[in-house]
Amino acid sequence: MGQPSDLDAVDVAILRELQKDARLQNKELAAIVGVAPSTALERVRSLRRRGVFTGFHATVNLAALGRPVSALLSVRVRPHRQQIVAAFKAFVLEQPETVSLLHVAGPDDYLIQVAVPDTAHLQQLLINRLLSRPEVVSVNTMLVFEAVDQPVQGPIG
Repeated sequence: MGQPSDLDAVDVAILRELQKDARLQNKELAAIVGVAPSTALERVRSLRRRGVFTGFHATVNLAALGRPVSALLSVRVRPHRQQIVAAFKAFVLEQPETVSLLHVAGPDDYLIQVAVPDTAHLQQLLINRLLSRPEVVSVNTMLVFEAVDQPVQGPIG
């Protein structure tokens, strides 16, 4: 992946605009960032080739899907060996409640974001599936009252 110094003002403008609206047509993007359509197209292709853009996707309102309760599960796994960790990660990502999985440093090993219909569903997920796994030593649950994403990312500095 390119270093931030590889990104000029036009690249950063393209990043910003496509993160705001990935459905922008190339002509619209070119007009907004002040370049020719052919330049905009080549810049977007270059950003994809260099791994700066990793994909384009739709954002989903989980509450509209019947999953208004969000929680973060801080999980400790032991023993922390490759085969066990791989199986645990696969299990977590198979669960329909999983939104994201982070491998973290600190007292716990993983942070799992889940979205569920209600707290009873969350309790059943914890008791019947997560805590029944032999490698799971502990789980701390934090209910999320509000989540605010920063939708536009760029280089720092």
